[in-house]
Amino acid sequence: MTHIATIMLLGAGELGREFVISSKRLGARVIACDAYSDAPAMQMADECEVFSMLDGEALRAAVLKHRPDFIVPEIEAIRTEVLVEFEAAGFNVVPSARAAQLTMNRDAIRDLAAEELGLVTSRYRYAETLEQVREAAEYTGFPCVMKPVMSSSGKGQSKVASGKELQAAWAFANQQMRGDRARVIVEQFVDFDYEITLLTVSHRDGITFCPPIGHRQERGDYQESWQPTAMSSSALSEAQAMAAKIVEALQGEGNGWGLYGVEFFVKGEEVIFSELSPRPHDTGMVTLASQDLTEFDLHARAILGLPVPAEIAARPSASAVILADRDSTDIAFAGLADALAVDDNVDIRIFGKPATRPYRRMGVALSTGYDTDRARRLAAQSAGEVRIAYGD
Repeated sequence: MTHIATIMLLGAGELGREFVISSKRLGARVIACDAYSDAPAMQMADECEVFSMLDGEALRAAVLKHRPDFIVPEIEAIRTEVLVEFEAAGFNVVPSARAAQLTMNRDAIRDLAAEELGLVTSRYRYAETLEQVREAAEYTGFPCVMKPVMSSSGKGQSKVASGKELQAAWAFANQQMRGDRARVIVEQFVDFDYEITLLTVSHRDGITFCPPIGHRQERGDYQESWQPTAMSSSALSEAQAMAAKIVEALQGEGNGWGLYGVEFFVKGEEVIFSELSPRPHDTGMVTLASQDLTEFDLHARAILGLPVPAEIAARPSASAVILADRDSTDIAFAGLADALAVDDNVDIRIFGKPATRPYRRMGVALSTGYDTDRARRLAAQSAGEVRIAYGD
């Protein structure tokens, strides 16, 4: 045998690409799966399979063909009942089939956090019709936020200022939701001071927290992130306690090892749970510059049962996304020399996606600095120098 384990990656985007690199450096063999060919992680993997993760029969066939040691979801939209079947049959689903099931749907993870675990969340209700949307908004008050219960990267999310905007927000959520569930969560808009991602690693020796990551979003999708972000010790301790509580609840019957991205709003000293991903987080791209062990390295180590440090340090760093503005399959990148010339402490990652669409992330600029403010400025300037050239 020339590898230490076989990993099947379900979803082969830019986060999966970096995870494949980290896993292969540790000697793993990786099969990358996605709904389209030549996805970013496929370009780095040993083998690939092309099928919809929502096609249960295709998912079963791929697992039985390769019989991986680890099944690693990288996206939410998966036939999670199939993962439950395979976990019951002895396959190792990362971090657990329970985690994949609950986080595929915002209603399930929110109910776990608020109702079962008693974590502080915003006020919320679910709706499956426009009339229920209006009733939910009356309960939460305005402004409120509407999101499909099944989506990712902010797709279908709207901030609603008044009742006049509810119908358009409901229609937008239905257009963008994944799967076959016409259901949204309507939640109170939190007038937060800042929001963070707390990367939480469950591993063979316990739980390790990365320094908190600050981030800014537009259209519900991250635009820039920076690490570390300033927090009071009491707020950080509260966030860590809440993250540990929900991660432990998601571990299920298996060991539950892996990296979780736990999002919080912070208002003064109050910490409010927002969302969770049981996998590397897009805002954690900053760890490619900020940490000696990136979030992808930590995820791979945890999964494979290898040592993870008890404490993780981060140098002041930032990331800024490079976005497309139209649909195209004939693309090239220009301005890389100018982007890298911004400062000796900047770097660029081009994801290798074969097609663009409006607002699709095609790459990221990274920077370190003597503080996060400078790192943010450098990353934004560097990202701004990269231009996508469209040939069609």
